[in-house]
Amino acid sequence: MSGSCLRGSAAIVGAALAGLGEAPGRSSEDIAIEASVRALAEAGLTTRHVDAVFGSLPGNANPLSALLIAEMLGIQPKFTDNNRTGGSTFLSYTLMAAMALKEGLCETALIFYGSNQRTASGKLVSSVKPFAYEAPYAPIFPATSYALAASRHMHAYGTTREQLAAVAVAARAWANLNPQAFMRGPLSVADVLASRMVSSPLTVRDCCLVTDGGAAIVMTRADRARHLPKKPVYLLGAAAATTHMNIVAMADLTRTAAVDSGQRAMAMAGVAPRDIDVVELYDAFTINTILFLEDLGFCAKGEGGAFVASGAIAPGGALPVNTNGGGLSCVHPGMYGMFTLVEAVQQLRGEAGERQVAGAELALCHGNGGVLSSQITNVLGTEATL
Repeated sequence: MSGSCLRGSAAIVGAALAGLGEAPGRSSEDIAIEASVRALAEAGLTTRHVDAVFGSLPGNANPLSALLIAEMLGIQPKFTDNNRTGGSTFLSYTLMAAMALKEGLCETALIFYGSNQRTASGKLVSSVKPFAYEAPYAPIFPATSYALAASRHMHAYGTTREQLAAVAVAARAWANLNPQAFMRGPLSVADVLASRMVSSPLTVRDCCLVTDGGAAIVMTRADRARHLPKKPVYLLGAAAATTHMNIVAMADLTRTAAVDSGQRAMAMAGVAPRDIDVVELYDAFTINTILFLEDLGFCAKGEGGAFVASGAIAPGGALPVNTNGGGLSCVHPGMYGMFTLVEAVQQLRGEAGERQVAGAELALCHGNGGVLSSQITNVLGTEATL
C-alpha cells in the first residue's frame, strides 16, 4: 500500500478527554472508559459500532489493556492492539487503524488511554527497567537521559538555560488560555531558573507534570466520516522511526529520529513545515520541544533555542506550539501522546475557545517514546485531499 493511497482515507470523528488533573478514587480503567464513551457519543456512535480497539494503560499493571477495556465496554472486536513504544504509542495506533480501515478489516476504531498516576502514586511510573550499564550511576529516570541531551545541545550550539525556560513559559501562556489545564498562573524565565533542580540543567519546571487523565479518539473511513455529526479530521500522513532504546545507544544526543518520521509523514501528506498551522509536540521536557522543532524542519539545527526564545511558539507567535499547555502545564498522566491528537482535533474543528488558532486547517502531532527513542509523526487536516 502506498502512502498516497492511505492519505485521507480515514478520519477522526470523535475525540474526548476525561479525569484531567486529579481524579481521586478512580482507576486508570475508569478514566479510559469515560474518555472512550465520551468520544463515541461525540461521533454519534456507541460501543456496538466499535470493531477495533487500540490502547494502553500506564506501567505494567495491565499488559493486555486493550483486551481489558474491550471487555469492560462489552466490545468483541475484530482487531485489537496494545503494542507499546512508550509515549509515542498512540500516534502509531492512528496509522494502524487507518490501514485496517482502508483494507476493510474494521469499520470503527477506538483508541484510548487512561491513567491515575497522580492520585495513585504522585510520581511518574515507568514500565522500563534500569539499563544495566546505567544503573550503577543512579540516574533519575527518565530525567537524567533528557538532561544529557540538553547538556549536549548547550555544548554544541550554545543553547542556554534561559532558552530552555522559554519553552516552559510559552507552554504556561497557552495553559492560561485553557480552563482544563492543570497548572495555570504566571511563570517567567526567572521562575523556571529558580525552581528546584532535578537533573542539571533541567529544573522541575523544565520537566512535565505528573497528573491523572485520559483521552480517546474514534476513527472511521473517510466516506463514512462525512455522514457523522462532527466535522471529520483526516489523517493525511503518518510515519514512525526508532534509533535506540537506552540513551547510551543514541548516536547523536542532538538529533532524533523525528528527522525521519517527520519527513516521511509530511511527504505522505504532501505538505512541508511551512504549511502547518498548529504543532502539538510531546514536551516531556523543555529540550524535547527544541529538538523536535529542529528535527521536524521548523527551524535549522542549533537554532531551536533562539527560535523559542523569540516568542515564536507562544500565543501570538508565528508558530503555535502545544496550544493546550502541553505536558509541561496542561496534563501528563504517564504518557502524553493521545493529548496531542485530541488538542489538534479541537483546533482543526475550531473548538478550542480562547486558545483557538484562527483558520487552522493543518496540524502536526508528534509523539516521543522512551528516552528520545521512538518518534512518531501524524499530519491531520480538515480536508481529505490537498
